[in-house]
Amino acid sequence: MDFRFDPVVTKDLILSHFTEEQIMEYYLKVPIHKKKLFRSPLRVDKMPTCSIFRNNKGILIFKDFATGQHLNCFGVVMEKFHCNYYQALDIIANDFGLVQNNNITKNEGKINLKPIKITDTEPSKIQIEIQNFSENELKWWNDYGITIELLKKYNIYSCKYVFLNNSIVAESSNKCPIYGYYGGKDKDKKELWRCYFPFRKSHRFLTNWSAKKIQGFNQLPRKGKICIITKSMKDVMALAAYRIPAIAPNSEHLFISDNVLEGLKERFKYIIVLYDQDRTGKLNMAKIRSEHPELIYLVIPKEYGAKDFSDFRKKYGFMKTKEAILNVKKWLKLIRQTKELK
Repeated sequence: MDFRFDPVVTKDLILSHFTEEQIMEYYLKVPIHKKKLFRSPLRVDKMPTCSIFRNNKGILIFKDFATGQHLNCFGVVMEKFHCNYYQALDIIANDFGLVQNNNITKNEGKINLKPIKITDTEPSKIQIEIQNFSENELKWWNDYGITIELLKKYNIYSCKYVFLNNSIVAESSNKCPIYGYYGGKDKDKKELWRCYFPFRKSHRFLTNWSAKKIQGFNQLPRKGKICIITKSMKDVMALAAYRIPAIAPNSEHLFISDNVLEGLKERFKYIIVLYDQDRTGKLNMAKIRSEHPELIYLVIPKEYGAKDFSDFRKKYGFMKTKEAILNVKKWLKLIRQTKELK
């Protein structure tokens, strides 16, 4: 009697026999070495909006720039067959002959066993077709206390179209506006943009900015009493409406470098970290506090029902927000006086 013992299926087992490229090509039915954008095989797609590349961790990624979808080879299988992670492992192992499971439907298609390698990094040429802000857009910003003057000061634009590598990947609408944060040009004179899709539930940013870029840094005064490090450009501008200098890292999961921080300490008396009061914000603040205990850390109390400064301004209006700022300033003055007494 012939017995077959199938191995326990894991990600490592699969990748020890087959490459990410082979798996991605088999299930997407798209040549992995394709350089140009292509239509998504996972949805009805009328224009090329997808690309395959390796991210900065070396993982092969399928990205749909129209929806923000960002999947590795296992995520592609999960999305295609509407299954969970472990089911995806079983499907791949069965289709590629690592196990035999008659309960899993075999997928048609020829598996390419010839090694294919992708070395391209993420496409980064972003271009914008700018349009005038609509009344609805200006009202949306104004709800956070952000005026057209502030939008101009911080180089924020309303976008009609977003192009990636010369192909259109997004078009604005009344239900889905797009805002472009212009970051100047790099050494190769390539425009740097951070595109903001505020009404998306996920993947709300498309950017070719460096991870080290600091939002609002160029608009800081030379010196001052307070500089707030917050988590978004929207918060930076909402604080600027009260003449409070603020900056934001390019991602909530990043923090400014030690060199930049030391420079800020020479320019400002108080450096305050103000992140969201949700779980992510608190975890990131705890990490920063462990590395920089000398800074001042603030969160908006949960009972106010606002996760960040801009939300607080929108919910409570100009005067209530101004009162809260004055209370913080009084508290800072009390801290200074206490230190002087010591």
